[in-house]
Amino acid sequence: MNASPNLLDMDATALVAFCTQLGEKPFRARQLLRWIHVNGQSDIQAMSDLAKSFRTKLASTAQILAPPILRDSTASDGTRKWLLDVGCGNAVETVFIPEPDRGTLCVSSQAGCAVNCSFCSTGKQGFSRNLTPGEIIAQLWMAEFLLRRDLNQSDRVISNVVMMGMGEPLLNYEPVITAMRLMLDDNAYGLSRRRVTLSTSGVVPMIERLARDLPVALAVSLHASNDRLRDQLVPLNKKYPIKELLTACNFYLKYAPRDFITFEYCMLDGVNDFDTHAHELIKIAEQVKCKFNLIPFNPFEGSGLKRSPRQRIERFAKLLTDAGVFTTIRKTRGDDIDAACGQLAGNIQDRTKLAQRTLKFTAKKQLLNQGVSPNDLYVETIRPYS
Repeated sequence: MNASPNLLDMDATALVAFCTQLGEKPFRARQLLRWIHVNGQSDIQAMSDLAKSFRTKLASTAQILAPPILRDSTASDGTRKWLLDVGCGNAVETVFIPEPDRGTLCVSSQAGCAVNCSFCSTGKQGFSRNLTPGEIIAQLWMAEFLLRRDLNQSDRVISNVVMMGMGEPLLNYEPVITAMRLMLDDNAYGLSRRRVTLSTSGVVPMIERLARDLPVALAVSLHASNDRLRDQLVPLNKKYPIKELLTACNFYLKYAPRDFITFEYCMLDGVNDFDTHAHELIKIAEQVKCKFNLIPFNPFEGSGLKRSPRQRIERFAKLLTDAGVFTTIRKTRGDDIDAACGQLAGNIQDRTKLAQRTLKFTAKKQLLNQGVSPNDLYVETIRPYS
């Protein structure tokens, strides 16, 4: 394996330090940023305004390396999904969603996910490792310049980035921050903070840290209106219950580029879609300025869950809207190529052994249901890996 530093791993500050180590002036870092992230150039020798001696030195000490593309799929609605090889048997997925007024890229931050939400196929694969800054930003780098080529377009194609792909971004904090700095850098992608959204399942201490370090638009995967239900759907809630989460959201709003938090709410038939749940959400909305994005559940094998009927989703939305709570229903995109929300799975070499633990847990639960005494049977609790 080539041990040379990957320039995709470096934001502006890191590139300045790297150029200084090579005996070059700081402005070289700005030139490199533009060549890589504005022009999409991976061939150091083709960076024509760099001195030949610098190019030679750079080519012998660094590389520009993105994960290889294993599969490139396009859905009937134009949604495009890439499967990227991140090594050691792991692959992650990246999704581009075209709209008339914007192009949104959904980016992954981990190979797998340790949070294990019950309605998300990524979590059911377990967790392998965090992605590097280069593996995260490479998803934007790869997608932007492939789309420009394929659409025969010189202008920017991707206008919005959402950290909503595989993984919990706030459990891979530093690499995610480095990648987002590149997204916001005027010498790279130049996106505004309002157009970069980080979605979290509710890692409270890191929400507060993000507010101070790099506040972008924030989305919170709520999915339940009370702690009892959220404990079942989002196991992280047992550590950071809703009251603490709302306090962190209010703290974040002091720094945020938007004056509201987006609460994502996956609509699960017979689970979290009753009128009583809507009324509980209205109470939550009284505590923090927010909007609700209702997400029709996208089924996957083995989930045991069903999507709420359209009529129920619309009634649920009306209850919230009539109470003055801004509410949208997310349009399902890319479900025919498993690119819709909650369907990203990739290919993970699970070091948490979640599948084995799940089978063991299920078998022991069945024995308990058959009358085996708990004193004779130890039931292992399945919880997020840490």
